Amino acid sequence: MNATLLLVMGLIVIGQADAKKVPEPAAVRLAVERGILPIVKSMTEYQEHRDCFSCHHQAVPVFALTTARERGFFFDPDTINNAVDYTETDLTSAIESYAKGTGQGGGVTRAGYALLTFELGGKKSDKVTDAVAGYLLTKDVDLDHWQGSSKRPPSEASEFTATYLALRALHAYAKDEDKERTAARFLKVRTWLESAKPKDTEDRVFQLLALKQARSSEQSIKIATEALLTRKREDGGWSQLDDGKSDAYATGSALVALYIAGGLSTDSSAYRSGLRFLIGDQRKDGTWFVASRSRPFQPYFESGFPYGKDQFISMAASSWSVTALALACPKN
Repeated sequence: MNATLLLVMGLIVIGQADAKKVPEPAAVRLAVERGILPIVKSMTEYQEHRDCFSCHHQAVPVFALTTARERGFFFDPDTINNAVDYTETDLTSAIESYAKGTGQGGGVTRAGYALLTFELGGKKSDKVTDAVAGYLLTKDVDLDHWQGSSKRPPSEASEFTATYLALRALHAYAKDEDKERTAARFLKVRTWLESAKPKDTEDRVFQLLALKQARSSEQSIKIATEALLTRKREDGGWSQLDDGKSDAYATGSALVALYIAGGLSTDSSAYRSGLRFLIGDQRKDGTWFVASRSRPFQPYFESGFPYGKDQFISMAASSWSVTALALACPKN
């Protein structure tokens, strides 16, 4: 065997070893720092073009930023405050619709993500949260869960996503006089969650989160955790669809759910391999790209985030990725 061939084979072995290497803490922190910058920029830019709340430019980014802030990362503190104020303006404009039980376009998913923005941003209960929580308590009351708002995947198409968001919102903002009705709704939903069959990663992620939020049995949570873990790919990531390729949206959200609801340690091999995938998938500008599977229905505009028609799902994917990476960093 000649020297050149030996050298090439050696490089291949080294490359394979590097691909499986556990990410160093410094690399994880750097990925978070790089990811925060375009998220903050786009959150600000979005508000200059639209006056309606969105999960991809308020709720999920606020989740990422509040998680990062707890772990010592810095950014303009007004970013979160502005997102909360922006969300409040949107909900206030429709407060009568919520009081009547009709809500806004986007239904439960929109209302739940909006109250998640409030919760993460530290907003106290008031007439706006009362109206939206009241809407969620009565919405789909004849069913054993909450329904998704549309056929726009991944988030708006999942009944598990809608159900988790409604559960969390009611836990945070249900009025005292509605506590008994809320508890009864939780009990009813818990039965559905433990028997329902998820069809993709979005469903599995939010089924796991919802089971934890509904205080389901440890055994039910364990089963859902294992079901999500078994979908991890050889590259360390998760795919939105079972026959697709790993992507940042699925991987970031899966890691977050496994940590928050499944009790998976950020030092575990499964979590670290997911971080390795995210770090390797991050672009030079600090973002992550994911192709949209939803058909656009609003006039196109630039939000300050790259990727054109794929900017909104990529913004959400980047936010989930930053959240997952930040969770692996020690708190202050």
